[in-house]
Amino acid sequence: SEQSGVRGVAPSSFLGGEEADFEPPVLSPLADPGAHRFRRGDVIHKLLQTLPDLARERRREAAERFVAAQPDFSDADRQVMIEETLGILDHPDFAPLFGPGSRAEVSLVGRAPDLPGNVIVRGQVDRLVVTDSEVLIVDYKTNRPPPEDVAAVAKVYIGQLATYRALLRAVHPGKTVRCALLWTDAARLMEVADEVMDAVLDGATA
Repeated sequence: SEQSGVRGVAPSSFLGGEEADFEPPVLSPLADPGAHRFRRGDVIHKLLQTLPDLARERRREAAERFVAAQPDFSDADRQVMIEETLGILDHPDFAPLFGPGSRAEVSLVGRAPDLPGNVIVRGQVDRLVVTDSEVLIVDYKTNRPPPEDVAAVAKVYIGQLATYRALLRAVHPGKTVRCALLWTDAARLMEVADEVMDAVLDGATA
């Protein structure tokens, strides 16, 4: 309410100024002959949404069936998409995100000590799992060109993760919160280090 000064905001708003609204452009099908790369990212995104609900031993067969039904891809393309997607699901550090007890499209609402006082943040993470010692989250980026490394990631994305991390630390005190971005166009899982998120959040709230 206005009296308490509380306002609901999206995680990206902590970047302030012009950068709060800046997000790298979505890949245009016009710049993508045959919309091949555009569709490839969508196929991988769909696999990442559906395969985690299956037992690990059933995932490859389901992926092959789904990808075989997609038109205009060569057999080699299909095989690469399957291997890349299964590689993400079996990632040594983030496999729990796609295993039993993990959750998809989790809404996060609340305050946190690391964030400005009279602000309630509302956001959603694509995938989350809470283990005995850690909270792991991943945010999917589809149809956006994947950067080569974390240093080239748009600050708006880092700021979103930093905000989610702050909320989850408040809910799960004592647990390590680890965050990653997943670029579906390249099937690339990219962990974002604490110090990278700290720098963006410090700059936004200073």
